[in-house]
Amino acid sequence: MESTPDNPRIYIVGAGFAGRAIAREIRAKAVLGTIVAFLDDDEGKLGKRIDGVPVLGPIRDVVSLLAREPADEAVIAMPSAPRELLRELYFTLKRAGFARIRILPDVAQIVEGDAHLVQAREIDPQDLLGRSPVAIGLKKSIEWLAGKRVIVTGAGGSIGSELARQLLSAGVERLYLFGHGENSIYQIDRELRGLQSGGVGVSTAIVPVIGELKDRDYMTDICRRLKADVVFHAAAYKHVPMMEANTVAAIENNAFGTRNLVDACLAAGVRRFVLISTDKAVEPLCVYGASKFLSERIALDAQERAGAGEHYMVVRFGNVLGSRGSILPLFKGQVERGGPVTVTDPAASRYFMTIPEACSLVLKTGGVGAGGESYLLDMGEPVLIRELAEQVIRFSGLRPYDDIAIEYIGLRPGERLEERLFSSDESLAATEFPKINRLERRGPRFDLEAAMRALEPVCFKSDGRPDAYRNRRRLRAALRSFIPTVEEHPDEPEY
Repeated sequence: MESTPDNPRIYIVGAGFAGRAIAREIRAKAVLGTIVAFLDDDEGKLGKRIDGVPVLGPIRDVVSLLAREPADEAVIAMPSAPRELLRELYFTLKRAGFARIRILPDVAQIVEGDAHLVQAREIDPQDLLGRSPVAIGLKKSIEWLAGKRVIVTGAGGSIGSELARQLLSAGVERLYLFGHGENSIYQIDRELRGLQSGGVGVSTAIVPVIGELKDRDYMTDICRRLKADVVFHAAAYKHVPMMEANTVAAIENNAFGTRNLVDACLAAGVRRFVLISTDKAVEPLCVYGASKFLSERIALDAQERAGAGEHYMVVRFGNVLGSRGSILPLFKGQVERGGPVTVTDPAASRYFMTIPEACSLVLKTGGVGAGGESYLLDMGEPVLIRELAEQVIRFSGLRPYDDIAIEYIGLRPGERLEERLFSSDESLAATEFPKINRLERRGPRFDLEAAMRALEPVCFKSDGRPDAYRNRRRLRAALRSFIPTVEEHPDEPEY
């Protein structure tokens, strides 16, 4: 059959459980395309047929010999393959001239034995960069969520939307997609329903909810009516330079919004509450980091008011590859425009993990974590931002410094040369679960109530303090009186 974009000839790279599941689905739904062959390196499979489909290989030898047609596609169905192998496969397939190269999500996103073609997407730099993600075993990680009602706040964001995708496979009864941006909630709602039409999580009721964390009365009412068992709180303003220019908004949304949500969840009897936090909350320099520092303490202090069997906890991790507003999409856009790619400093480094890996570990921690505890995901070794930029340029088939320049622009307000994962008054304790550590806190208790009282007249109008409302200098002074690591900005405007 001639290969056309509407009915492509498909080569499936990988003849394991995921590849076989994809092949069965394509054969059952002929409109998806026609399978030509599996490509694999396993000598025990080469030359055989699996469900009537020939297995050809080794991959690097056979790809250049294939009698292909212009619209042929390759689907990489190797969800536990290390990054090094994926990089090699991608460049091998690209050199061979495949019209389209798609990839199944890594093993952190697929319930064992249950892969679907609808989950495949165009390959992206984040699939090839950084360290290989740990194999989570998603089925075991999410089984505690079966039959539960779950709220994901910030469900339209990078972390929230990936949590929602993975929760769709967990057999949750209802999945509430909470956010204040109608377009982003519309997009993830539509995507999840598309996954359901392709056979993923068909039993889950998906409920989009447009709302505002800063509206305390609304949060109290909506949590009471939704009767959720579990809440994953991923909503936050996150962009460091943007929040340095909008400091009051950062505290109002991230700190007071979290307090509203936590209080509403306590009143509604939510059984498990998981706050998603960041390494920027560690001895924070920037106001965004300070807002998450406060959010962590709000969630942990809630445990003292929680009922029997209720657990309020924090999961902290570093940067994730490919999140909206992060450096990976920025670098990609700069390369597409011909450069330069901008890096703050040659020595700047960050801890990175993939969004799917982070979310799988968050789901795991939510089920095994104890109330009143903070957990830190194992981020591996830090990565130089300069090296990440070089890899993105090479992914595009170009040479760093020769084809695309790299320009150093200096650190921006609130940024560190390198991040820390835990503070000087915290220590790490291993748990029985790989890649999940418990944070043990020493030193005096932080006076959260006093800090929130000091910040309140800046974020909310008060008859007694009209001059404080939205005053950025007063906000920073109040923050620094409780969190002295926050940077001073002597020339900061009042409003």
